[in-house]
Amino acid sequence: MSKYFKFMNLLQKIGGGLGYSMLMMAGMVAHTEPIPVECKVGNFFVGCQAYTFNRFTLMEAIEKTAQAGGKTIEFYPGQRLSPEQRGVAWNYDASEETIQKVKEQLAKFGIRAVSFGVVNGKSGDEADWRKLFEFAKKMGLYSITTEAVKDLDIIEKLVKEYDIKVGFHEHRRQENNPDYKLWDPKYVLSLVKDRDPRIGSCADTGHWATSGLKPLDCIKILRGRIISVHLKERKEIGKEIPDTVYGTGVTNTKGILRELRRQKFQGPISIEYENNWDHSVPDVAQCVGYIRGYSAAVTK
Repeated sequence: MSKYFKFMNLLQKIGGGLGYSMLMMAGMVAHTEPIPVECKVGNFFVGCQAYTFNRFTLMEAIEKTAQAGGKTIEFYPGQRLSPEQRGVAWNYDASEETIQKVKEQLAKFGIRAVSFGVVNGKSGDEADWRKLFEFAKKMGLYSITTEAVKDLDIIEKLVKEYDIKVGFHEHRRQENNPDYKLWDPKYVLSLVKDRDPRIGSCADTGHWATSGLKPLDCIKILRGRIISVHLKERKEIGKEIPDTVYGTGVTNTKGILRELRRQKFQGPISIEYENNWDHSVPDVAQCVGYIRGYSAAVTK
């Protein structure tokens, strides 16, 4: 650990939030490297959650993201590596050889890897979490997406050390599991509001809609704490139904983009399109086009 991080941790132990505030005022707190501007589609950094193409391998998902006009990709754990290596699963214990192959595929298609998730380290195991952060560092990721609430102390420690952001993801409300609370943006805010500012929410507009929430309201609740977005459009609120192309549903994608722009959101928007699984590239391309068109309209 660098002298800077040892000093920061010492101040944290001595003064808690006061120590951190002193560092903020002194301009000494590190910041995650911004995503390169060439990854923007209009006003936003836009690409795909690789789960959109989970019927395919990771190498194919990278290519399909490019075909749809995306500029970034969020990996998910366990995706098969390639048509030639279906026995190799993409994960944070990937070999150096596998990592190099993925980097070459990203470069070939001009795609930037920005995040990985939803992924949880082994509960309570700092060494395993460190392996995940080391992987994220090797891949140059902007953020990690997780739901590991119980490991928040470990996560915060590593966020400070590695300067990699973490967003807590929200799956839908589970009627038979009242202990699952991440579906509620107010609960997510309660988790992160007093933590390092690089810890926040991976805002999933589709799961919010399934839970009976209006996604735009949720985005407003989490103002300033949104790390990344899984942007989905739904035709109904309160039902678990397939996604639809942006602008053809009721979840107010236009309003969400307007609010993200108002909040000066600089994280990645990942299109996670859970419909038409085998032939979704044209649908995803329409979603990319919607964001491009919205951006052009508001900047005229």
